[in-house]
This record gives sequence, structure tokens and C-alpha cells, in this order.
Amino acid sequence: MELTTTEDGKTTIITTCESRIDAVNATRFKDVVREIITDRGKPALLDLQHVDFMDSSGLGALIAVHKAMPPGLSLTLANITPNVERVFKLTRMDSVFHILPPQRQQENG
Repeated sequence: MELTTTEDGKTTIITTCESRIDAVNATRFKDVVREIITDRGKPALLDLQHVDFMDSSGLGALIAVHKAMPPGLSLTLANITPNVERVFKLTRMDSVFHILPPQRQQENG
């Protein structure tokens, strides 16, 4: 699982470089993202700009990360692709996760 991390002072920005989050890599994705968030101790912004496909395992991994967020820290999703956005809307997870709208993503990114 290839991820990059940067910080803007207040937030850890985690960018996934994979085109898929699925049954093959979802567990590793979840473990690595949770470790980064725990180690940094800051709110996290997960940049999904490269992810073109996410199945139920990938969605489950994101839910697990969301539920495991330390108290007082938030998880925000950004740059979700149309295919991934459909998964969130079909499962109504778009109402659970904080997802930056496209115009704010451009301002922040």
C-alpha cells in the first residue's frame, strides 16, 4: 500500500497512491492509515484523488479508520473521484463522512 503523508501544521494529509482500495489491499490500507493517524496525533485529511475503484472491503476499511479516530481528532475525505463518490452515495456513507466539496478541495489543494 503506497501512501504519502505531509502536514500543513494542523492537519496530517494522507494521499493514497493506489488506484484501487479493495479486498486485496483494504486491510493493509486500514492498518497503515490508522498507524499514521495515531503516530501524528493530528486531524487527518485523506486525499483519494488516485482511487478510481473502491469495493465494500475498501469502504469497510474507511469506516474502521473513521471509528478508530482518537477522541478530538477528525477524518476528512478530499478529492474523491466520481466512481468512489457513487459508492458513498449508494451506501449513504456520504452522510457519515466529512467529504470536502470540489470547490473547497481546489482552494485547499
